[in-house]
Amino acid sequence: MVVNLRQANKWPAALLLAILFLAIFLLSGCQSEAPKVRSYQGATMGTTFTVKWVSASPDKELNQMIDSALVAVNQSMSTYMPDSELSVLNRLGDNEVMQISEPLAYVLELSQTISTQTQGAFDITVGPVVNLWGFGPSGRVLKAPSDELIASVQKRVGYQSIFLKGAEVSKSKNSYIDLSAVAKGYGVDVIAQLLEEHGISSYLVEIGGELRARGLKPDGKEWRIAIEAPGTAVERTIQRIIAVKDVGIATSGDYRNYFEENGVRFSHTIDPLTGRPINHRLASVTVLMPSCAEADALATAMMVMGPERGQSFAEKHNINALFIIKTDTGFEERMTSDFSNFLVM
Repeated sequence: MVVNLRQANKWPAALLLAILFLAIFLLSGCQSEAPKVRSYQGATMGTTFTVKWVSASPDKELNQMIDSALVAVNQSMSTYMPDSELSVLNRLGDNEVMQISEPLAYVLELSQTISTQTQGAFDITVGPVVNLWGFGPSGRVLKAPSDELIASVQKRVGYQSIFLKGAEVSKSKNSYIDLSAVAKGYGVDVIAQLLEEHGISSYLVEIGGELRARGLKPDGKEWRIAIEAPGTAVERTIQRIIAVKDVGIATSGDYRNYFEENGVRFSHTIDPLTGRPINHRLASVTVLMPSCAEADALATAMMVMGPERGQSFAEKHNINALFIIKTDTGFEERMTSDFSNFLVM
């Protein structure tokens, strides 16, 4: 809007005021909305997801891209979908070779690396024993399997029976691969990469409790994550709150998914080396790593290891971790030396 100042001096004051307000309105309309936290959520992998990111405008196209990316991960790595890439691989006979996608090859290679690092505490071939105890796609059981049946099924377990060479994979011992302890974390990483490729540098991605954070919120503060206290699905409380950025976060616990027989509680966390549920006092472990897939797998491994061995492993490998341990009177915390730097409460 261009105004002739000489003519404007002759205009009524009310008209000048109206023009001023109109100019302010037009200028403000040209400015973009201030960045704020956007959010999108839904269901995937048998659980829920929430994606938060900082942006000046909503983006429905991004929502659709998130959905498509999660469908692709599920189609590749689900054991519940009979036509998934992983299900096809599991039907493969011994020593048969299959060409697999780059994402599946990446997750298999990462899993095998962590299995070696943890001396088998993390093992993607533990699925047959998990199913035997009623914690897999085959459904629940009402009683513990016999020692003989455990020993028989345990023969199929061992990450050394998976042979990966680039995009080619084969297996032996009638192995069955279950990626449930790493796939959600990998899905988080996939969405994080998608956001970054979309020009977003501040976000918080969560799938089934596994998370990855980057950057800061619009108020300049880090993302705050609540770590749940061991308890029941009916009564949920917060154990700790941590402030994070540029990190993947995963928690593994034995206090919610279990069954009981004759007063004995059997955890869904199965030790791949024994074929039996863990029976130590570690209730949960929270792990921080650069990627959520790493954090997811390592949290499972340390849950299998137990409090002493798990903390020792974390300290040795400079992994930030919080351990919540059952005692006769409640719970106690142990944490690696640098984990306290993330604590808010």
